[in-house]
Amino acid sequence: MIRRNLAEIAAMCGGQIREAGDAGILVQGVVTDSRQITAGCLFVPLAGERFDGHDFAADCLQAGAGACLWARSKGTPPGPAVLVDDTLIALQALAKSYLTETGAKVVGITGSNGKTTTKDLVYALLSTTYKVHKTKGNFNNHIGLPLTLLAMPEETEIVVLEMGMSGRHEIELLSKLGEPETAVITNIGESHLQQLGSREEITRAKLEILAGMKPGGLFVYNGDEPLIPRVLAEPSTAKPEGLRTATFGLQPENDAYPTGILFTDNRTLFTPHGSEGETPFDLPLLGEHNVTNALAAITIARHYKVSEVAIREGFSNVELTGMRIEVVVGISGITILNDAYNASPTSMKAAIGVLDHMKGYRKKVAVLGDMLELGTSEEEYHRGIGEMLTPGKADLLFAYGPLSRQIAEGAKKQMDPDCIFAYTDKSELIRKLVSLLHPQDVVLVKASRGMKLEEVVEAIKTSELTS
Repeated sequence: MIRRNLAEIAAMCGGQIREAGDAGILVQGVVTDSRQITAGCLFVPLAGERFDGHDFAADCLQAGAGACLWARSKGTPPGPAVLVDDTLIALQALAKSYLTETGAKVVGITGSNGKTTTKDLVYALLSTTYKVHKTKGNFNNHIGLPLTLLAMPEETEIVVLEMGMSGRHEIELLSKLGEPETAVITNIGESHLQQLGSREEITRAKLEILAGMKPGGLFVYNGDEPLIPRVLAEPSTAKPEGLRTATFGLQPENDAYPTGILFTDNRTLFTPHGSEGETPFDLPLLGEHNVTNALAAITIARHYKVSEVAIREGFSNVELTGMRIEVVVGISGITILNDAYNASPTSMKAAIGVLDHMKGYRKKVAVLGDMLELGTSEEEYHRGIGEMLTPGKADLLFAYGPLSRQIAEGAKKQMDPDCIFAYTDKSELIRKLVSLLHPQDVVLVKASRGMKLEEVVEAIKTSELTS
């Protein structure tokens, strides 16, 4: 993590030391949450709609912070401080300066789905050969990304930065802060349609990752998505000089694609084009969508000259952040695919694909809830999910929420109506669901986070099924 004296901190963020005698005070690490103060850290007070971190600065200094940044408009600071015009802008400037001083190369990753998994895979593969740092948790916005940079060890060679957004120009800011040498777009989905209005506009927002990219950088993108090259060619799309591209995906037209895939109950075996020998790669994840994420990671690893032996080692040691499809075994022995963290049409289709490939179970059961923030076409998207369901993919469908009634309606085109259940009362759904389950079944639970379907997961997990 960053370790500098206040004179250096002031120079790096464009600030001014309050007292000349404080210039030599050494700070280590940066904290913006007053509840997470560490000894000798630099506290950066940020102002929000309902709080102002400046109000807590005195307590933070008393709790052990070495110094703080302080907005000049807030009067006299309560202790050692670097005076700045805006603490958020100063935090971002400090992070960018620190990144420059370390000389670490940046891999930037964004996408509608799969960016966290891809970040973890890239980190695992590169870590076999380099000293690598990555975004922790969901620290992928205008505050989290600077904190990620400031937390990286001085000797870091490559930093893998996840870049999130909710609207236009947010990724542009992150790209200009991180100045990636390599950038990845995992896919273009339907998340943020409510804010941006179209998948084309979502693509434009994602391609902002190129806005701060270094000249001659490598752009790695999902070649199965035709919108990306189309928008990339638009004159308004900012991109660096000498931009190079590489594609990945399931289709053989891509630079990286699978020549074979084999699914098991808890992992996926696949062979990427160009691999050495006949032994498949062993991926501790389920689904074709995670094969594409893995192919993106392999493309990055190959770019940085990571050997195939090391790539295989990286996959075997990968540690995933908040694994999206978690395999849970209930007390009865029933298998639950817990994917209740979030949902969009793209990720919903991917999860159903995972259920489709689960073999050897008595019944396949899909519990699907509302996908939120899809804008004016939300009913159409839900109905489309139902229309893709067939008896081979799911034997029973439980739809939860007002929008998911459209999933149920769409499913009636191919599924027996007697196998379809729709609820707006979660407790009623749980009672009916549990009454129909058997210990040898597999159940997929998938919805947007706001639907709180983890309650359904817990109910299945703790039920003593005997039917």
